Parts: sequence; structure tokens; C-alpha cells
Amino acid sequence: MELLLPTSTAGSLPKPSWLAEPEKIWSPWALEGEQLSEAKQDALRLTLQEQRHAGIDIVSDGEQTRQHFVTTFIEHLDGVDFENRKTVKIRDRYEASVPSVVGAVSRQRPVFVDDAKFLRQQTDQPIKWALPGPMTMIDTLYDGHYKSREKLAWEFAKILNQEAKELEAAGVDIIQFDEPAFNVFFDDVNDWGIATLERAIEGLKCETAVHICYGYGIKANNDWKKTLGSEWRQYEQAFPKLQQSNIDIVSLECQNSHVPMDLIELIRGKKVMVGAIDVATNTIETPEEVADTLRKVLQFVDADKLYPSTNCGMAPLPREVARGKLKALSEGAAIIRKELSV
Repeated sequence: MELLLPTSTAGSLPKPSWLAEPEKIWSPWALEGEQLSEAKQDALRLTLQEQRHAGIDIVSDGEQTRQHFVTTFIEHLDGVDFENRKTVKIRDRYEASVPSVVGAVSRQRPVFVDDAKFLRQQTDQPIKWALPGPMTMIDTLYDGHYKSREKLAWEFAKILNQEAKELEAAGVDIIQFDEPAFNVFFDDVNDWGIATLERAIEGLKCETAVHICYGYGIKANNDWKKTLGSEWRQYEQAFPKLQQSNIDIVSLECQNSHVPMDLIELIRGKKVMVGAIDVATNTIETPEEVADTLRKVLQFVDADKLYPSTNCGMAPLPREVARGKLKALSEGAAIIRKELSV
């Protein structure tokens, strides 16, 4: 992309109150049927307008048409039973009621392609679309059929590749795979996690990204972060192999985290989507605070490979806070562009 330091978001943006309960992740829809379909399209238009107004360069759907970044994709697949739910420990830190794999998984029809086509019709700006990664998908399920995390991950990788190719054809410029599980299951990541991710991007001509985060700003995640000590070095486990992979962009957390900045050296040569906005607080960063984070990152990333972004999803934030944070991100990036042009 020609613009230096193009800004983007990592994941979800707040939904309007007429679509779902505000300031809550995974909130049920407030409407149903045709009204819900129309409301989702209205929300897509609105979130696009808010990103444009804030000055965001690479826009997204803000996950307006999905309740959950993983299960909304899974619920469209065959072989998964949402009635027969089980309680499992996900991300190795909190329990959740999840659907069960009861047979061979397959995708009979596109999941997000119509939404992507609709968003493409609304804008000429580059579009980034997020899909769940294979490892995070298997960690958000109870597998009563394959009884093998690796086997199920390979099946999901094939399905994700089908969806990704159709999203690319619909005009999506960057396809991002969300893999928070990469920060937890280190042996699996290196044994087969990155390999299944590469299967998911096989044959794509658009840019691809992997987003590895420390989770929403919810209590279970915040409590976990308190156990990680003064330095969060989880990225050290996956970055070396990701650096050798075919993934174009690595999206990581930075603002208000304890991730040592020099770990970015491990993905030297990759484009880096750096989270310069903290989603675990309602405090809106100043543009100068964003700029200061970007200055530090630029010690380890070439300017033409840096994509300023947010941390994890902003769905639980008040909408006015999210707007303020997006504007701060855009204005902070503008400060650095000006400095680099002098």
C-alpha cells in the first residue's frame, strides 16, 4: 500500500444499541428475521462511516454481523451441534459453554462473503476481514468426533481456505486469521499450528495476517495477565517460525502490555500490525501517546512495514470511547508520518 503507516483495527468495534446490547461481548441480537438482516447492513454502513470519520485507512466490518469471532463462523458448518453444548476450559484459563463436534466438519455455503461484498460496495478503501484461525477454532469447541486437536485443525484449515478464497474474490484486500491460542499452546503452535495456518492461506493472492492477542479486556483475561510477570514473552515462542512462514503481516499487542519491544526483531522482514491502542480501559489515548509507541516500534520495524492498529476487539467499549480511540490512532500515525517526511 502506498500510504506510509496505514492505520487499521485488530477486530471488533462496538455495535449500535438497536442491534445488540451495548458494552457487552457476545451479546444476543435485539432483532430477528428480515429486520435483523437490514439492521446488520445498517450497522456495517455506520461502522464504516465511523472509521472513515476517524481517519482509519484500512477499514473492516467491525464484526457487526457476528456475535462471536469464532462461533459465528462455526455455526454455519456441518458436523457441529450447538444444542449439545459442553463446558470446557478455553485458552487454558476460563470455562465456557461451547458447541460440540459430532461428525465430519464441512462448509456447504459461504459464511461472510455476502457481508464482504456489501461492504466492498460501500467503499473504495482497502478492506481487512478477520476469520478465526484453525487452532483457536478447535480451542472453542468440544470435539467428540475426531478426538484429535491436530486432525480437526487441518479440517478447519481446509474450510477456512475455501472461505478466504471467496472473500478475496469479493474484493477483500487483507484476510486476517485470529489466533489468540498461539499465546497459550506453544508446542502445538510449532508442531502443527503454523502449518495449519499456512494451509488456510494456500493459494491466496491478497495479503494475509495473523492476529495474536492477549484477549479482550474481561476479568478472566485481566486476571491471567496478572500472572504473567513484568515481561510477557509469549511471542518469543511463535515468532521465529512465523518469520519463516508465508504470512505477510503479524498483528500483535503493544500499548499498555508488558511485551518487550525487542521481540519484534524475531519477525524482522514481516509487516507488523502493532496494537497502539489499549482496549482494556475506557481512557482515550492522546495522539502523542500513540506516536510515542510507534516511535519505539520503529526501532525494530521499517516504516514501510508498520501498520498502526488497535489491540484486541473493542466490542465491550462505549461507542464514544471507541470513536475517540480510533481518532487518536489516526492522529498519532499522522504525527509520525510528518516526522518521517522531514
